[in-house]
Amino acid sequence: YGQIIPKDFLGLTKKGFINIHASILPKWRGAAPIQRSIMNLDKETGISIMKIAEELDTGPVCNVYKIEIDHDENAEEVSEKLSLLAAEKIVDDIDDILEDKSEFIEQNHSEATYASKIKKEEGKLDWNLSAKKLIGKINGLFPVPGGWFVFKGERYKILKAELSSGSGVAGEVLSEQLEIACGDGQSIKVLEIQRQGKRAQNIGEFTLGSQIKAGVNLSDG
Repeated sequence: YGQIIPKDFLGLTKKGFINIHASILPKWRGAAPIQRSIMNLDKETGISIMKIAEELDTGPVCNVYKIEIDHDENAEEVSEKLSLLAAEKIVDDIDDILEDKSEFIEQNHSEATYASKIKKEEGKLDWNLSAKKLIGKINGLFPVPGGWFVFKGERYKILKAELSSGSGVAGEVLSEQLEIACGDGQSIKVLEIQRQGKRAQNIGEFTLGSQIKAGVNLSDG
C-alpha cells in the first residue's frame, strides 16, 4: 500500500488491476483525498472504481459513487462512510468487470487536482483564515495530525469546533468558552480540545482549569 505497482506487473492479468480510490476522479488524485476534500470545503466526495495505470491514480474509471459531506463531518467519519459504500458496491462491480459488462472511461486529465500527503506542520492553525476554512482544516486533519495552536509553549489540538458570530482581532479569544476570532470577521467556538500530553476534554471540562482567558491572542503563541 502506498507504492506504485511496477509497469511490468500491470499487464500480467487479463482484466488489469482494479483499485478503489476515495475521491471523484480526476479530482484529488494522490495520498490524502478525503482530508483535502474536507479542507477545501467540498460539498461532496465519493469513490471511483478504476484500473491502475503506470502513473498514480490516472487509470480509466468504470463507476463513481458520490456522497455529500456534512459541514460538521471530520475525515475519520467520511472515511468510514466511504469504506461502507465501497464494501456495498465493489462485489457487483467486480462481477461486472469479469463479465465484460463494465465500460472503462479515460479520465479528463486536464481537470485533475492533487491530494498531496499530509504533513504534520499543516496542522498549525492560521487565525487569519476564514472561520469556515479553519473548521475545514480542523475537520479535515482529524484525528492526525489535527488542527493545533501553541499557547505558552504547549500545543493544544482542537478536536471539534463550530462556526460562531463573534468578531475581533484574528486569534483573539472572545470568551472563556474558547470562542476565537478569525480573519474574516467571524469566529469559531471550540467544542472539544486536547492539551499536549493530556486526554481530550469537552470545552466545559477544559475551561475549569484553563489559563486561556478572554482577551488572550493565540496568534502570539
